Amino acid sequence: MRWSSELEPTYVKILLTSLSAMAAETATFPIDITKTRLQLHGQFSATPSATGARPTNALRVAAGIIRDEGLLGLYQGLPPAIIRHLFYTPIRIVGYEYLRSAVPGDGSSPSLSSKALVGGLSGVIAQVVASPADLVKVRMQADGHLVSQGLRQPRYSSPIDALNKILRVEGFRGLWRGLLPNVQRAFLVNMGELACYDQAKGFVTGNGIADDNIYAHTLASVMSGLSATTLSCPADVVKTRMMSQAAIRYKNSYDCLVTTVRVEGIRALWKGFFPTWTRLGPWQLVFWVSYEKFRQLAGFSSF
Repeated sequence: MRWSSELEPTYVKILLTSLSAMAAETATFPIDITKTRLQLHGQFSATPSATGARPTNALRVAAGIIRDEGLLGLYQGLPPAIIRHLFYTPIRIVGYEYLRSAVPGDGSSPSLSSKALVGGLSGVIAQVVASPADLVKVRMQADGHLVSQGLRQPRYSSPIDALNKILRVEGFRGLWRGLLPNVQRAFLVNMGELACYDQAKGFVTGNGIADDNIYAHTLASVMSGLSATTLSCPADVVKTRMMSQAAIRYKNSYDCLVTTVRVEGIRALWKGFFPTWTRLGPWQLVFWVSYEKFRQLAGFSSF
């Protein structure tokens, strides 16, 4: 059965995006925790030359996680990450579709700038809703980093424990700690990811490079991953550091940005660029190929 695009049930789209996001998140989570630990590296030192800020890379960080925490350490924080995507991904993907169709025009595809704005707004709305789950995920990922710095035991034993402790110690507003850099990152990521995927797929199919199939989806996802990473990495570093702090280290996201650049240099804003890109690429590949296939099986039009 084929649905017209106007009659495609929203609840089915939400289900399909959730399933695709769960698959993508599980497949690429080890890269995500490596990226988070790499971004946290050096922030506890007063100067770049301090012992805690010795130069490192993604491979050393990943090897350290496996050595100190075992293979399961690479999946520390996965449950809240999946919970986050049950809110975040459906809102931004389905929201983008609806906002894109609402853009005034002559019936043709919206311009790239319109897609970028729509993608950014969809990401902002989704991130505001999903921010508490994102906070729990980052805190649990940072726990292993704190243990390696000398903390005797992790702060949190489970996502529920983390949620309860954050509420008790930091209050309800504490669940949205780091919201501003989170929203900034979400705008940039989705501006790059959704708009670029949409535009790249249209270019690939429109110019006869490939039909609307797995080849087109793969090319589009790789290009969108690179674009999203380049735009969002500085905001991602600030977001991770703001959300990982239990005590007040940075006054706000601007203070975090300035302190990071002053202590570690401008290149620190792109810490974790390679693992971020190597995660976004596979994440988007798994997500978009799965989502487009699920849409096809459900009788929906292509994204």
